[in-house]
Amino acid sequence: MTKRQPSGEDKLIERFFKPLASHPGALSLSDDAACFTPPAGHDLVLTADMIVAGVHFFADDPADSIAKKALRVNLSDLAAKGGEPIGALLAISFPGAIEEKWIAEFSRGLGEDCISFGCPLLGGDTTKTPGPLSISITAIGKVPSGKMVKRAGAKSGDLVVVSGTIGDGALGLRTVKGDPVLAQLSWDQLDFLKARYRVPEPRVALAPLLREYAHAAMDISDGLAGDLGKLANVSGVNARIETSKLPLSNAAYDALEIAPGYLKDILTGGDDYEVLAAIPEDRYPAFAEAAGKGGVPVSAIGSFRSGEGVTVQGPDNEELAFGQGSYSHF
Repeated sequence: MTKRQPSGEDKLIERFFKPLASHPGALSLSDDAACFTPPAGHDLVLTADMIVAGVHFFADDPADSIAKKALRVNLSDLAAKGGEPIGALLAISFPGAIEEKWIAEFSRGLGEDCISFGCPLLGGDTTKTPGPLSISITAIGKVPSGKMVKRAGAKSGDLVVVSGTIGDGALGLRTVKGDPVLAQLSWDQLDFLKARYRVPEPRVALAPLLREYAHAAMDISDGLAGDLGKLANVSGVNARIETSKLPLSNAAYDALEIAPGYLKDILTGGDDYEVLAAIPEDRYPAFAEAAGKGGVPVSAIGSFRSGEGVTVQGPDNEELAFGQGSYSHF
């Protein structure tokens, strides 16, 4: 009988990804599937996002930052649903040119975040592709039964609330591309914007607070204006926001001072991965205080009203219009 020799894929998984599979249900990545029992009294929340070189990141971005972004965009979705991570499945297609050094850096970055966010690797698939590097992660989270925060549910009178700062991801993309206008910012500001684009910060600390306070929530991935429109539409309400209330980083504020036209990028550019929520007005102070104690600043930037669509009030009280309120792949 001939003993089966490990394939190249087997060796790759054994060396780089098995160490990330700390959950017993992952079976040390030795089987075709993972298996675990959901925690008692909880529902599972599942989300999947794919990132592709040349679309969501640059092929020459640091490998560890690509891994972190791949996981974090999914954790951002879980957090906005009030979910806490259990684990993740990774499917990755490598171009032939990918080297082991790159894979080592990728797995190191992914492993750091698996530990930091309590989201061990449960399994997945590895392939080669003639096309660009493509990474798909399916994140699995838990919420107390019946407590997932849905996109639908905003009510007239609720406040439009966002976490963190808005627009850094879109400006970071411009910065990575070498935008000559943004080059007038300081080196620290440019580095900040690049980091915000490459490695978003999922607001996992807000998950339990959203379950307690929010009528509806989603993460902002494709642009504030467009994503707010999605939430308002499925909730059957109108959303009105004021650009003067947008929370901006110092870098984004200075960018607007240089070129006011960047306001459109800030509102529609995407890659924020902040939380967008509908919070009852009378509960907002308690929500904001609790979020602040958890290390996440939040801002009320408008309100929901009866009607439909999104109204954006500009800096001179004029109503702004956008041909397309968010990024779209199609």
